[in-house]
Amino acid sequence: MSRIGKMPIPLPKGVEISIKGSEVTAKGPQGELSRSFDPALSISVNDDNIIVSRPSDNRIHRSLHGLTRSLLANMVEGVSKGFRKELEIVGVGYRAQKVEDKVVLQLGYSHPVEVLPPPGVSVEVVGTNRIIVQGIDKELVGDVAAKVRAIRPPDSYKGKGMRYAGERVRLKPGKSGKIGTRR
Repeated sequence: MSRIGKMPIPLPKGVEISIKGSEVTAKGPQGELSRSFDPALSISVNDDNIIVSRPSDNRIHRSLHGLTRSLLANMVEGVSKGFRKELEIVGVGYRAQKVEDKVVLQLGYSHPVEVLPPPGVSVEVVGTNRIIVQGIDKELVGDVAAKVRAIRPPDSYKGKGMRYAGERVRLKPGKSGKIGTRR
């Protein structure tokens, strides 16, 4: 039995789950998410808990068991609390500002880079060097944050660029040069 798949998912107050065949819809204070799962797995709601069970110990059923449970847990957490990723900008002259719905980044290129978030994701700029990506879909929030970070990933020699908040960048030693003997 899958260790992750057999754990029940507790439903917080204010979250409603509706199951129609293999389609699961979660409604909560933050919004509504819907996703279709493999029809072989059975999803049921018992006593404010969501339980995912598999029909057999077949390899494909075992692999889908934990995945389905994790995706459902992310849906429930997303509609109840939401998800957020924070990015930091490090470097002289590097900055971000919010213009209407877009975020304009100046990251050392010859032109400013504009980022337009997809629907369901909001991007905030705190000061000039912090970006917060928020939304209810964990996959979409992580994808947007990764795409913004990929515009200027951290340099491995100076540490300049965009990084996740709390991310440690290991700096490589530079060129050592000649060591003091003359001939």
